[in-house]
Order: sequence, then structure tokens, then C-alpha cells
Amino acid sequence: MIVLRNLTKTFYTNGVRKTVANNINFTFPTGVSVGLMGRNGAGKSTLLQLLAGTTEPTSGEVLTTGSISFPVGIASSMHPHLSGAQNTRFVARIYGVDTDALVEFVRDFAEIGHHFDVPVRTYSSGMRSRISFGINMGLKFDTYLIDEVTAVGDANFIQKSRDVFNERMRSSGAIFVSHSVGQMRQMCNAGAILENGTLTYFEDIEEAIAQHEHNMSKGLK
Repeated sequence: MIVLRNLTKTFYTNGVRKTVANNINFTFPTGVSVGLMGRNGAGKSTLLQLLAGTTEPTSGEVLTTGSISFPVGIASSMHPHLSGAQNTRFVARIYGVDTDALVEFVRDFAEIGHHFDVPVRTYSSGMRSRISFGINMGLKFDTYLIDEVTAVGDANFIQKSRDVFNERMRSSGAIFVSHSVGQMRQMCNAGAILENGTLTYFEDIEEAIAQHEHNMSKGLK
């Protein structure tokens, strides 16, 4: 499980103070795929970064009893001057897994041909997403952090991503960000809404979707 204890994150943009997490006390349960919802700019991606430890909170802490993946999605970064294969090998060494096995898994999953062996700086955002998602799914975590990645690509890639994700969910949980209600229904059991720095949890994804749509229809700030 992942425990947020008095978690606060505040930052300034153009001199304007914004709080995306306001003293949140919350526990993400073990082995559950949670759809994280909220309007644009609510701080969903920032929250994922806080959970992964790639962004420091202003105050409070994130505690976990298991392993958490790095956030994967369109914005996920890889070293631009290394190839997809080299980035994959680098991650494999960090996590102490079989390098060749992870490279072959990602190569097969991404299906980008010879581009897998050329610098990432030449990739489209979709190609970066395929590699990032493949690396993430090729590693074993107790909780996966997914940010919109399966919305990238054609129908075959979306289905392939979903199949791999569902396979991982047999023994793991996830926190899944997507603007697609359909994807939330297909890939999540429960839901959480981030609104004005507050996180509200729903055991039923349909209840979360209904509340999120209500929030959006009311135009809450």
C-alpha cells in the first residue's frame, strides 16, 4: 500500500501560488487499479511524481510497503542521446534485472523497428511512449504509475498495452491517469479525484466517474 501523510505540494508559476496537494492523508490500497481523475491542471501528474519520489513534497511524506514504478507516459524522460535499447539496458541495470531479457521484451513490445537502436532524440512522442511503457511493464512492481500512455498509438497498440497492463494487474496495483472515461472503466476498479488539493477515494470506479463528471459540469475551480 501507499500512504500519504500530511502531504502538501505548493509551487509558484509566474508569481502565482498553486497548491496541488493540501495536507492530504490518504492510503492507496494494495492490489487495486485506481483511476486518478481531476480537471486539467489539478496536479494529477505532479501527484504521480510525488508518489514515485521524483518530486519532493513541500511538507509531509509518502510511505510504502512495496515497490513503486517510475511514472510512465508521454512526458516520461529518457536520455535523448542514447538509443531506446541503451535506455532500456540502463534501467535494467538500475533495477538489477536481466538486461538482455528486458531489451528483448521492450523491442518486441514497442514495434518501432530499427529506431530502437537509434538516439531517442529522433523519436516521436508516440515512439518515446511505447518504449517508456514497455520498460515499465517489463519490470515487476507492486504499484504501477501510468499517465495517459495507452492513449497513444493505433488500435492494435492500445489493445496490446491494455493486455499487458491487465496481465500485470493480476498480481499488482496501479494508479492510472487518463482523460478517457472508457479507459478508466476498462482498466480500473476504483477511483480517486484530485480537486483543489484534496483527494477523494471511491471504491467503485463508476461512482468516481459520476462525481468527476459532476465536478466538470459545475465548472468548479
